[in-house]
Amino acid sequence: MTTADHDPGAEAARTRAATVPLPHATPVPVGSGVILTGTAGWTDPSLTAAGVFYPGSADSAETRLRYYADRFPIVEVDSPYYALPSRRSAELWVERTPDDFTFDVKANALMTGQPSEVKRLPKELRDALPEELRRKTRIYGKDLPAELYSAVWEWFVDALEPLHAAGKLGAVLLQYPKWFLPNRANAAELLDAKARLGEYRAAVEFRNHRWLTERTRERTLGYLAEHGLAFVMVDGPQGLESSIPPIRAVTSGALGVLRLHGRRAETWERAGAGVAERFRYLYDTTELAGWVPELLAAARETRRLHVIHNNCYANYGTTNALELTRMLADAARPNG
Repeated sequence: MTTADHDPGAEAARTRAATVPLPHATPVPVGSGVILTGTAGWTDPSLTAAGVFYPGSADSAETRLRYYADRFPIVEVDSPYYALPSRRSAELWVERTPDDFTFDVKANALMTGQPSEVKRLPKELRDALPEELRRKTRIYGKDLPAELYSAVWEWFVDALEPLHAAGKLGAVLLQYPKWFLPNRANAAELLDAKARLGEYRAAVEFRNHRWLTERTRERTLGYLAEHGLAFVMVDGPQGLESSIPPIRAVTSGALGVLRLHGRRAETWERAGAGVAERFRYLYDTTELAGWVPELLAAARETRRLHVIHNNCYANYGTTNALELTRMLADAARPNG
């Protein structure tokens, strides 16, 4: 029995999902572009709990991904943030999804200045660590010798090659921490990340409001646009150090991204808060509707717009993704 089984919000989400006349979140064409809507992940325990989203027959990694991919055109893979992915995993993702399915993949923590547990490194890289780093519980990319730091990026890029070759890799999400501030060194860090990713598209999400104040916003967005980096629009808690204003901004003609994190300001920056506490937020339809005109406008500025629901608790994200897709499809019709 999981928390989701007794959560009234999950039950409300089930009821709402049942009333959406749209069992599949198909791509929404807008002008010459398209909007793809999905969720961050498909394997969270609160989502895989009995009766929440998956039928009883979807009881394995393969059947769950196949079921999810039959209902949504895109998913964000967050697990590589915690542990570098393997080529075999990417090959299986390719095999288990339709030809036109898209994966956005979150960069490993070491790639964006955040800590990673040493035990989560592949054995090959862990064994290559200097002794003093091998004894630590957590390390940062800046702690690594230059050749090992490069090896982390090379491992990540190589692991995603099967997705890229199949045309299923949408973007690599570079989510920077709140201590990543707007300065010359960090601006250069963005270009270094882009160069290391090679042909892969990069999408940048900031977690510090200083990048997008009235004074810095134009400079930040102009820099991303100049260097072909996609800005990640954010719907999340406001009034905090890590808050990003919910603005519409597209900095790449190839890709736009919106990530919806929920609006639980009271737990967003709380030390030790788990995923359920931070992202357990079911948007009401009025909140979702507020994004519809902004997303339609954004979709006309880029070829592909990815809308990722990161309120990844129980069926909150899947329900909201279906609801928002229906709203977008209705509004995008000529007489909508």
